[in-house]
Amino acid sequence: MTEPGSQAPAMRGDLTQGPIFKTLLLFSIPMLVGNVIQTLNGSINAIWVGRLLGESALAATTNANGIMFLLFAGVFGLGNATTVRVGQHFGARDVGSARRTFGSGLGFTFAAAAVIGLLGTLAAPGLLRLLATPAGSQAQALAYLRITFATMPFGAVAMMLGMGMRGVGEARAPLHATVLTVVLDVVFNPLLIKGFGPIPAMGIAGSALSSGLANLAGIGLLVWSLYRRDIALRLRGRAELGFLIPRREELAYILSKGVPMSAQMLLVSSAQMVMIGLVNREGVDSTAAYGASMQLWNYLQMPAFAISMAVSAMVAQNIGAGNHTRVSQVTRAGMMGNVAMTGVLAALLLLFAQPLLALFLGGGSPAVPIALHMQYLITWSFVVMGASMIVGGTMRAYGVVVLPLIIQVIALYPVRLGFYFLAYPHMGSNALWWSFPVASVVSAALTALLYTRGGWKAKRTAAYPAA
Repeated sequence: MTEPGSQAPAMRGDLTQGPIFKTLLLFSIPMLVGNVIQTLNGSINAIWVGRLLGESALAATTNANGIMFLLFAGVFGLGNATTVRVGQHFGARDVGSARRTFGSGLGFTFAAAAVIGLLGTLAAPGLLRLLATPAGSQAQALAYLRITFATMPFGAVAMMLGMGMRGVGEARAPLHATVLTVVLDVVFNPLLIKGFGPIPAMGIAGSALSSGLANLAGIGLLVWSLYRRDIALRLRGRAELGFLIPRREELAYILSKGVPMSAQMLLVSSAQMVMIGLVNREGVDSTAAYGASMQLWNYLQMPAFAISMAVSAMVAQNIGAGNHTRVSQVTRAGMMGNVAMTGVLAALLLLFAQPLLALFLGGGSPAVPIALHMQYLITWSFVVMGASMIVGGTMRAYGVVVLPLIIQVIALYPVRLGFYFLAYPHMGSNALWWSFPVASVVSAALTALLYTRGGWKAKRTAAYPAA
């Protein structure tokens, strides 16, 4: 372990030295590409199910995927916390502790996913009834959900492997695994749904099994990369493999920081559901317009998300190395990257909004003008939202997770909904569209206030006492 602030020899995956902006971009781009590929995979799989099995099957997957999102939000939070702690240890050149944290996170996630998968398989009928799944889709949703639950450990382990590896500065192997997973999922889907040669036709269950098998192959590639390239987190021998049994100290950190991160994802999801309900009140054309716009906004959020994850990993390593003065430079580089990438993407989206929206709605749809109006009012606010995400990535690396969660609660509920209900009598549906940028600006302002004036900075050396 090196002394805080001292210059240590560079290691593979070291994010504490070298040109900050270039390192940040090179590290975040594979994550961005991976996110885009995964989103495209979801769209392609939906096309396979809809075209080969019909609308009821597509509705069935929608209901089942809603349940799985809640569970994987939990895994994502634990993975984020593991990434941060692994990065701190790695930055301090304490590879043994990095492996212990990684093993604890991976072992706990697998065990939890296995238990949840078993319980979910048994409880699937009740869960679907709780969601009021349409009767015509229940049988298909049940078949899909049971296999999805049964193969859940594969997806959870793949996610944890990828996020842990990013903590030691490895972004290429997770990208390669994502590409393999998506390619296999796209190929397996129609083969398992309809059958081919000796492969029996499995219907909607085949779509769920396709994702599970693809994730298993992704795990294989990640593990192969871990050992073939001797990445720092590889575990060898009885002693290191024993790290897979969760340790109290490491698990306490992962849970205490990971649960609020998971809650933040669930909060955003719940707020989105509330907004869909309000949009539905405006009529079918507004709902269609909002749905098409969301398809575009999903891609618009990805650069800031990837940069935020990269900032968090870089800051975590610098915390471990004791380079707190470099942290502000990493944050500034992240802000610049967000403005450049999200800003340019937003400008292109607005420039080509009409033909892009026509892909989803058709050129003559009455929903197109409504969607265009939404785009002009809301799209720019994603640059502001991205700024909050970058700063959040820095604070997350310091273990500051509860206050950002509180800021999200304030912005998404009292501010957004309060603005909507107060302004609607005067602005009509425009109150709904303006509530998005209003909430983004308030969130960014409160996050900036916390970052510049918050008391967390005075305690930042406690983020990694071992340093």
